[in-house]
Amino acid sequence: MVLTGCASQDNRAPVEDRGAPVSASAKPLPGAENAGKPGYYTVRPGDTLIRIGLEAGQSWKDIARWNSLDTPNLIEVGQVLRVVPPSITASAGSSADSARTGSSSASTSGVVVTPIGSNQAAVAPATQPPATTPVTPAAKGGDELDFIWPAPGALIAGFDESRNKGFDIAGKAGDPVVAAADGRVVYAGAGLRGYGNLIILKHNNTYLTAYAHNQALLVKEDQSVRKGQKIAEMGSTDADRVKLHFEVRRQGKPVDPARYLPQR
Repeated sequence: MVLTGCASQDNRAPVEDRGAPVSASAKPLPGAENAGKPGYYTVRPGDTLIRIGLEAGQSWKDIARWNSLDTPNLIEVGQVLRVVPPSITASAGSSADSARTGSSSASTSGVVVTPIGSNQAAVAPATQPPATTPVTPAAKGGDELDFIWPAPGALIAGFDESRNKGFDIAGKAGDPVVAAADGRVVYAGAGLRGYGNLIILKHNNTYLTAYAHNQALLVKEDQSVRKGQKIAEMGSTDADRVKLHFEVRRQGKPVDPARYLPQR
Protein backbone atom coordinates (compact mmCIF):
# COMPACT_ATOMS: atom_id res chain seq x y z
CA MET A 1 0.00 0.00 0.00
CA VAL A 2 2.75 -0.67 7.31
CA LEU A 3 1.42 0.39 16.30
CA THR A 4 3.82 -0.33 18.71
CA GLY A 5 5.33 -3.81 18.75
CA CYS A 6 4.40 -4.41 15.10
CA ALA A 7 7.04 -7.06 14.53
CA SER A 8 5.65 -9.38 17.15
CA GLN A 9 1.88 -9.09 16.94
CA ASP A 10 -1.05 -8.55 14.62
CA ASN A 11 -1.32 -4.79 14.29
CA ARG A 12 -4.35 -4.24 12.15
CA ALA A 13 -5.41 -0.77 13.19
CA PRO A 14 -9.08 -0.83 14.21
CA VAL A 15 -11.05 1.74 12.25
CA GLU A 16 -14.06 3.34 13.84
CA ASP A 17 -16.90 4.08 11.43
CA ARG A 18 -18.95 6.96 12.71
CA GLY A 19 -21.98 6.24 10.61
CA ALA A 20 -24.48 8.14 12.77
CA PRO A 21 -25.51 11.66 11.70
CA VAL A 22 -23.13 14.29 13.04
CA SER A 23 -24.66 17.33 14.63
CA ALA A 24 -23.44 20.80 13.81
CA SER A 25 -21.92 21.06 17.29
CA ALA A 26 -20.02 17.74 17.04
CA LYS A 27 -16.26 17.95 17.35
CA PRO A 28 -14.60 17.52 13.91
CA LEU A 29 -12.26 14.57 13.42
CA PRO A 30 -8.50 15.20 13.67
CA GLY A 31 -7.06 16.89 10.60
CA ALA A 32 -10.47 17.60 9.05
CA GLU A 33 -9.29 21.04 7.98
CA ASN A 34 -6.77 19.36 5.63
CA ALA A 35 -9.26 17.08 3.85
CA GLY A 36 -8.60 17.04 0.11
CA LYS A 37 -5.27 18.84 0.33
CA PRO A 38 -2.22 17.38 -1.42
CA GLY A 39 -0.03 15.44 0.98
CA TYR A 40 -2.94 14.33 3.17
CA TYR A 41 -5.06 11.19 3.24
CA THR A 42 -8.60 10.69 4.52
CA VAL A 43 -9.02 7.39 6.37
CA ARG A 44 -11.58 4.97 4.90
CA PRO A 45 -13.23 1.86 6.37
CA GLY A 46 -10.80 -1.05 6.47
CA ASP A 47 -7.67 1.13 6.40
CA THR A 48 -4.67 0.46 8.62
CA LEU A 49 -1.56 2.55 9.13
CA ILE A 50 0.43 -0.28 7.57
CA ARG A 51 -1.59 -0.20 4.36
CA ILE A 52 -1.64 3.60 4.24
CA GLY A 53 2.14 3.62 4.67
CA LEU A 54 2.63 1.06 1.89
CA GLU A 55 0.48 3.03 -0.53
CA ALA A 56 2.04 6.35 0.44
CA GLY A 57 5.60 4.99 0.17
CA GLN A 58 6.25 5.80 3.82
CA SER A 59 6.90 4.05 7.11
CA TRP A 60 3.77 3.67 9.26
CA LYS A 61 5.87 4.89 12.20
CA ASP A 62 6.70 8.12 10.37
CA ILE A 63 3.02 8.70 9.58
CA ALA A 64 2.17 8.14 13.25
CA ARG A 65 4.86 10.62 14.31
CA TRP A 66 3.92 13.27 11.73
CA ASN A 67 0.34 13.15 12.99
CA SER A 68 1.18 13.00 16.71
CA LEU A 69 -0.89 9.83 17.12
CA ASP A 70 -0.91 8.97 20.82
CA THR A 71 -2.53 5.61 20.01
CA PRO A 72 -1.25 4.70 16.54
CA ASN A 73 -3.17 1.41 16.46
CA LEU A 74 -6.48 3.30 16.44
CA ILE A 75 -7.55 5.49 13.53
CA GLU A 76 -11.03 6.70 12.64
CA VAL A 77 -12.95 6.80 9.39
CA GLY A 78 -12.87 10.41 8.20
CA GLN A 79 -9.68 11.26 10.07
CA VAL A 80 -7.19 13.11 7.86
CA LEU A 81 -3.53 12.10 8.07
CA ARG A 82 -0.41 13.76 6.78
CA VAL A 83 1.41 11.22 4.56
CA VAL A 84 4.39 13.32 3.46
CA PRO A 85 7.11 14.74 5.72
CA PRO A 86 6.30 18.13 7.28
CA SER A 87 9.33 19.57 5.47
CA ILE A 88 7.74 18.82 2.09
CA THR A 89 5.41 21.44 0.68
CA ALA A 90 1.76 20.70 -0.02
CA SER A 91 2.48 20.49 -3.74
CA ALA A 92 4.16 17.13 -3.15
CA GLY A 93 0.77 15.41 -3.21
CA SER A 94 -0.55 12.27 -1.58
CA SER A 95 0.63 8.98 -3.06
CA ALA A 96 -1.84 7.07 -0.91
CA ASP A 97 -4.83 8.83 -2.44
CA SER A 98 -3.53 8.54 -6.00
CA ALA A 99 -2.70 4.87 -5.54
CA ARG A 100 -6.35 4.19 -4.80
CA THR A 101 -7.53 5.77 -8.05
CA GLY A 102 -7.97 3.47 -11.03
CA SER A 103 -6.52 0.39 -9.35
CA SER A 104 -9.07 -0.41 -6.68
CA SER A 105 -12.36 -2.20 -6.34
CA ALA A 106 -15.44 -1.52 -4.22
CA SER A 107 -16.10 -3.57 -1.11
CA THR A 108 -19.56 -4.39 0.26
CA SER A 109 -19.37 -1.33 2.50
CA GLY A 110 -18.77 0.96 -0.46
CA VAL A 111 -15.17 1.70 0.50
CA VAL A 112 -12.46 1.40 -2.13
CA VAL A 113 -10.03 -1.40 -1.30
CA THR A 114 -6.81 -2.12 -3.15
CA PRO A 115 -6.65 -5.75 -4.34
CA ILE A 116 -3.80 -7.79 -2.89
CA GLY A 117 -1.60 -9.79 -5.20
CA SER A 118 -1.58 -13.01 -3.22
CA ASN A 119 -5.16 -13.99 -3.95
CA GLN A 120 -5.89 -12.05 -7.11
CA ALA A 121 -3.60 -13.54 -9.73
CA ALA A 122 -4.14 -16.89 -11.44
CA VAL A 123 -1.23 -19.21 -10.76
CA ALA A 124 0.47 -20.59 -13.85
CA PRO A 125 2.37 -23.92 -13.81
CA ALA A 126 5.88 -23.42 -12.51
CA THR A 127 7.29 -25.12 -15.59
CA GLN A 128 5.65 -22.62 -17.94
CA PRO A 129 6.40 -19.03 -16.87
CA PRO A 130 3.68 -16.59 -17.95
CA ALA A 131 4.18 -14.68 -21.15
CA THR A 132 5.32 -11.15 -20.47
CA THR A 133 5.06 -7.99 -22.49
CA PRO A 134 8.43 -6.36 -23.19
CA VAL A 135 8.94 -3.46 -20.84
CA THR A 136 11.24 -0.48 -20.99
CA PRO A 137 13.83 -0.53 -18.20
CA ALA A 138 13.46 2.29 -15.72
CA ALA A 139 15.75 5.21 -16.43
CA LYS A 140 18.47 5.72 -13.85
CA GLY A 141 18.06 8.88 -11.80
CA GLY A 142 19.04 10.23 -8.42
CA ASP A 143 17.00 7.69 -6.47
CA GLU A 144 17.11 4.84 -9.00
CA LEU A 145 18.60 1.56 -7.82
CA ASP A 146 20.10 -1.63 -9.24
CA PHE A 147 17.76 -4.25 -7.82
CA ILE A 148 18.46 -7.97 -7.71
CA TRP A 149 15.98 -10.83 -7.70
CA PRO A 150 14.82 -11.59 -4.15
CA ALA A 151 14.56 -15.34 -4.84
CA PRO A 152 15.88 -17.67 -7.58
CA GLY A 153 12.66 -19.59 -8.31
CA ALA A 154 10.52 -19.58 -11.44
CA LEU A 155 8.14 -16.71 -12.09
CA ILE A 156 4.62 -18.10 -11.68
CA ALA A 157 2.57 -14.88 -11.88
CA GLY A 158 3.61 -11.61 -13.44
CA PHE A 159 2.61 -8.03 -12.80
CA ASP A 160 -0.93 -7.01 -13.68
CA GLU A 161 -1.96 -3.54 -12.57
CA SER A 162 -5.54 -4.57 -11.88
CA ARG A 163 -4.98 -8.07 -10.47
CA ASN A 164 -1.45 -8.63 -9.18
CA LYS A 165 0.66 -5.81 -7.79
CA GLY A 166 3.99 -7.57 -8.23
CA PHE A 167 5.69 -10.87 -9.07
CA ASP A 168 4.92 -14.29 -7.59
CA ILE A 169 8.06 -16.42 -7.43
CA ALA A 170 7.99 -20.18 -6.81
CA GLY A 171 10.13 -22.02 -4.31
CA LYS A 172 10.22 -24.50 -1.46
CA ALA A 173 9.35 -23.81 2.16
CA GLY A 174 12.43 -22.40 3.85
CA ASP A 175 14.12 -21.12 0.68
CA PRO A 176 16.02 -17.87 1.31
CA VAL A 177 14.44 -14.51 0.53
CA VAL A 178 16.98 -11.70 0.12
CA ALA A 179 16.81 -7.92 0.05
CA ALA A 180 16.59 -6.62 -3.52
CA ALA A 181 18.62 -3.53 -2.58
CA ASP A 182 20.09 -1.78 0.45
CA GLY A 183 17.41 -0.41 2.70
CA ARG A 184 15.73 -0.11 6.10
CA VAL A 185 13.01 -2.38 7.45
CA VAL A 186 9.89 -0.26 7.92
CA TYR A 187 7.56 -3.17 8.60
CA ALA A 188 7.96 -6.79 9.69
CA GLY A 189 4.85 -8.65 10.78
CA ALA A 190 1.52 -10.14 9.77
CA GLY A 191 -0.80 -7.17 10.15
CA LEU A 192 -1.73 -6.65 6.51
CA ARG A 193 -4.45 -9.04 5.35
CA GLY A 194 -3.60 -11.07 2.25
CA TYR A 195 0.18 -10.73 2.62
CA GLY A 196 0.85 -13.17 5.45
CA ASN A 197 4.22 -12.70 7.13
CA LEU A 198 5.41 -9.55 5.40
CA ILE A 199 8.57 -7.44 5.23
CA ILE A 200 8.60 -3.95 3.74
CA LEU A 201 11.92 -2.25 2.98
CA LYS A 202 12.31 1.47 2.35
CA HIS A 203 15.27 2.08 0.06
CA ASN A 204 15.13 5.86 -0.36
CA ASN A 205 12.54 8.61 -0.75
CA THR A 206 11.27 6.97 -3.95
CA TYR A 207 11.25 3.18 -3.55
CA LEU A 208 9.81 0.53 -1.26
CA THR A 209 9.89 -3.23 -1.80
CA ALA A 210 7.56 -5.77 -0.18
CA TYR A 211 8.16 -9.49 0.48
CA ALA A 212 5.05 -11.50 1.39
CA HIS A 213 3.91 -15.01 2.51
CA ASN A 214 7.12 -15.87 4.36
CA GLN A 215 7.25 -18.68 6.90
CA ALA A 216 9.90 -16.88 8.97
CA LEU A 217 11.02 -13.24 9.25
CA LEU A 218 14.71 -12.79 10.02
CA VAL A 219 14.87 -8.99 10.44
CA LYS A 220 13.21 -6.43 12.70
CA GLU A 221 11.74 -3.00 12.13
CA ASP A 222 14.24 -0.13 11.83
CA GLN A 223 17.03 -2.59 11.01
CA SER A 224 19.31 -1.65 8.10
CA VAL A 225 19.89 -4.39 5.53
CA ARG A 226 22.24 -4.84 2.59
CA LYS A 227 21.44 -5.94 -0.93
CA GLY A 228 21.51 -9.74 -1.09
CA GLN A 229 21.13 -10.17 2.69
CA LYS A 230 18.80 -12.98 3.74
CA ILE A 231 15.79 -11.36 5.37
CA ALA A 232 13.20 -14.16 5.42
CA GLU A 233 12.42 -17.76 4.57
CA MET A 234 9.86 -18.51 1.89
CA GLY A 235 6.51 -19.89 2.99
CA SER A 236 2.78 -19.98 2.30
CA THR A 237 1.25 -17.77 5.00
CA ASP A 238 -2.03 -16.32 3.71
CA ALA A 239 -1.39 -17.93 0.31
CA ASP A 240 -2.54 -20.98 -1.66
CA ARG A 241 0.98 -22.38 -2.10
CA VAL A 242 4.60 -21.76 -1.15
CA LYS A 243 5.74 -18.64 -2.99
CA LEU A 244 7.20 -15.20 -2.58
CA HIS A 245 4.99 -12.29 -3.57
CA PHE A 246 7.38 -9.42 -4.36
CA GLU A 247 6.39 -5.82 -5.03
CA VAL A 248 8.31 -2.74 -6.12
CA ARG A 249 6.56 0.50 -5.22
CA ARG A 250 7.60 3.85 -6.62
CA GLN A 251 6.31 6.68 -4.42
CA GLY A 252 3.75 4.22 -3.12
CA LYS A 253 2.45 3.14 -6.52
CA PRO A 254 3.03 -0.51 -7.47
CA VAL A 255 5.14 -0.78 -10.63
CA ASP A 256 6.20 -3.70 -12.83
CA PRO A 257 9.27 -5.34 -11.21
CA ALA A 258 10.42 -6.35 -14.71
CA ARG A 259 11.42 -2.72 -15.28
CA TYR A 260 13.85 -2.87 -12.35
CA LEU A 261 15.10 -6.45 -12.08
CA PRO A 262 17.92 -7.78 -14.30
CA GLN A 263 17.02 -10.28 -16.99
CA ARG A 264 17.72 -13.92 -16.22
